[in-house]
Amino acid sequence: MRKPCAVSIWQNCHSAFLCVRFSRTLLTRPVRLPMNAPMTPVFFYHLERQPLEAVLPRLLAMSLERGWRVVVQAGSEERSEAIAAHLWSHDEEGFLPHGTKADGFPDLQPIWITAENDNPNNANVRFFVDGAAVEGIEGLTRAVIMFDGNDSAAVEEARAGWKRLRAAGHEVSYFQQDEQGRWQNRASGK
Repeated sequence: MRKPCAVSIWQNCHSAFLCVRFSRTLLTRPVRLPMNAPMTPVFFYHLERQPLEAVLPRLLAMSLERGWRVVVQAGSEERSEAIAAHLWSHDEEGFLPHGTKADGFPDLQPIWITAENDNPNNANVRFFVDGAAVEGIEGLTRAVIMFDGNDSAAVEEARAGWKRLRAAGHEVSYFQQDEQGRWQNRASGK
C-alpha cells in the first residue's frame, strides 16, 4: 500500500470531498461532514452595577455546576494573572478550581485562565473579558462576552460584535442587571 504524501478535505456549502495525493496521483472521494452544525450561542453581559470581579466568579461557579469546562480569555497576560489571583481569594468559604500557564497541567483544570486563544483544558464554554478578541467560538456550548458598561469604547466594541456574530448566524443574547441585581435577558436574536 502506498503512503499518501498529502491529505486534505475540500468542501463547499453543498458537499465535501476527501482528497488524497499519492506523488502524482490524486484520489478524490465524497465524504459526509456536519455541514449545518448548530452555531454557538453567544451571551453578552453588560456590566454596569457590579465589576467583573464580582460577577465572573458566580458565572464560573454556575458553569461548573452544569458540568462544563471553561476557558476565561482576558485582554492581556497581566489581567489573566490578576483574575486568577482574585479567584483564589474571592470567597472565604468556597473555592473555584482553576489554573494558568504558570500553574501547568491544563488537562486537570476545569477553569483555565489565559490571554491567548487556546483551549488546553478542552473547555466547552469560553468567557471573553477585558476586551479579549472574540474568535474561534465554533463548536462551543456557549460563548460569553463580558464588557464594562462604563467604558464607551467597550460598549461600541460589544455592539459591533453583536452585529458581526448575529450576521454570522449565531444566536445572541444581551443580559443587563436590574435594580435588584438580577440578570435580565433584554434582547435576543439570530
